[in-house]
Amino acid sequence: MKKEFYSNGKLLITGEYLVLDGAKAFALPTKFGQNLMVEKGKNQEIKWTSYDSDGSIWFEDTFSFADIINKNISEEESSKRNTLIEILHESYLLNTDFITNSEGYLVTTTLTFPRNWGLGTSSTLINNIAQWLEIDAFVLLNNSFGGSGYDIACAQNNSPILYHLENGKPIVEKVTFEPEFHENLYFVYLDKKQSSKTAIASYYNNKNENLPDNILTINSLTKEVLNAKTLREFATALEEHEAEMSSILELQTIKESLFPDFDGIIKSLGAWGGDFVLVISKENPTDYFKERGFETIVSYQDMIL
Repeated sequence: MKKEFYSNGKLLITGEYLVLDGAKAFALPTKFGQNLMVEKGKNQEIKWTSYDSDGSIWFEDTFSFADIINKNISEEESSKRNTLIEILHESYLLNTDFITNSEGYLVTTTLTFPRNWGLGTSSTLINNIAQWLEIDAFVLLNNSFGGSGYDIACAQNNSPILYHLENGKPIVEKVTFEPEFHENLYFVYLDKKQSSKTAIASYYNNKNENLPDNILTINSLTKEVLNAKTLREFATALEEHEAEMSSILELQTIKESLFPDFDGIIKSLGAWGGDFVLVISKENPTDYFKERGFETIVSYQDMIL
């Protein structure tokens, strides 16, 4: 019997990095996501095929149940294969029935966004697997990839969320965010895929002693972003947030490093330096970014669920 599951992609608007330490993060689920389809298989194995949004296969392999139970990974194998075996092994530990009571599976995943966009290839996969096996997606994430879990919350919700960790537990609050100025908001893809694991490790290595104050500041700015009634209020809060994170991370802002002459606000999203940025502009900024080699500009209405 065929089963199908779907999870939303994500964009983290405020609270990047500090969400790992309890800061409140504002995040938006996207209209793009990932499907997972499961059919009955055989031979005590899983045949896995992953499709990109253009229909091309970006991963294809077969795992025996023994590979999953024993977490058979090696440096000689592809990192994608090893990562998937690790996720499936942790899934098995949370629900052994999916191996012990099955003859095998045919699994197909399909992204509705280009894989390099960074909208949550891993988080949508983990949430889909968790739905399939009826296990806790946050626990599965914690046991495999690690991270704050805001992306899992976006995968599961069809509205904007405010997210934080309380004693390590995810707290998800649905919020209303329907800005009248959404026509002035754009998402621009920088075409520099960032590794969440690497970015998180770098953050932890540079964590400073002012963390409690930093969290209070970011929480306050997140509240201002959510409560903004005008484009000016929204832009000012995000500009202050960007400056605060620049100081914490000891990194130049994206606007300073790449677009110093841009007439508007540019806000990094998620791991700094790659994937998408949020652009606030009174005029359509498409020509500006295309002239500089950035071809993917998506409007707020086309991106956000």
